[in-house]
Amino acid sequence: MRIGMLCVFDFDGTLTPITARPEEASLAQDMLARLRDLSACAPVAILSGRAVADIRPRLDFSPAYVVGNHGLEGVPGWRPSPHHEICCRAWHAQLQAALIDGARFMPGIWIEDKRYTLSLHYRDVVDPVLMERRLMDLFAELQPPPRVIAGKCVFNLLPQDSVDKGKALEQLLLFSGAPSAIYVGDDVTDEHVFRLRRPDVMTVRVERSEESAADFFVEAYDDMPRLLDELIRRLRSLTQRRSEGKI
Repeated sequence: MRIGMLCVFDFDGTLTPITARPEEASLAQDMLARLRDLSACAPVAILSGRAVADIRPRLDFSPAYVVGNHGLEGVPGWRPSPHHEICCRAWHAQLQAALIDGARFMPGIWIEDKRYTLSLHYRDVVDPVLMERRLMDLFAELQPPPRVIAGKCVFNLLPQDSVDKGKALEQLLLFSGAPSAIYVGDDVTDEHVFRLRRPDVMTVRVERSEESAADFFVEAYDDMPRLLDELIRRLRSLTQRRSEGKI
């Protein structure tokens, strides 16, 4: 029997450690086993900034929902707009032309094209603080103006009319009919969920931050197995009690 709670997770930094290059990320076998156990107890959703075509092959199990591009694709009933793809192509061309200026930008900045959104990574530059400022100045020059969301040595560029993870989670709740949800994430893009402050949504942030709106924290990615174990234990207990007619 499945419990109605919807269990929703970010991917990078939450289910997998942050890697220097996104293509290096993969689910550890012990994490995969826990996610399979959890999906036997409750519907599981992955809500990532990655494209759906990127995230799905990395899962090796079948979540109820796989949502990518911060909610732009994979949410039932929603479709990305051709306008979003046009915006990304325009930004990509402008960024490529600007980043070849060696006097302004250091080597190590690279563009991750996710079709409906872009991410600029600068983890490998010599002076990330300086590059952060110069990239922000560059984004102000782009046409059409993007919506910019900062992350851990990455900037996410989204169309101005795009949804965010908070709106995507609310749509998943509505579509699934789940009475409640737990959401676990680790980054600025996850704050759109944390700031919902809905009584039917419990939020957990990986790594404590005084600026976060999350309800609860785990100290590091290494604590995620213990969190999943506790979640599985509680859901199994509820399933047992419900089958026995005790609730």
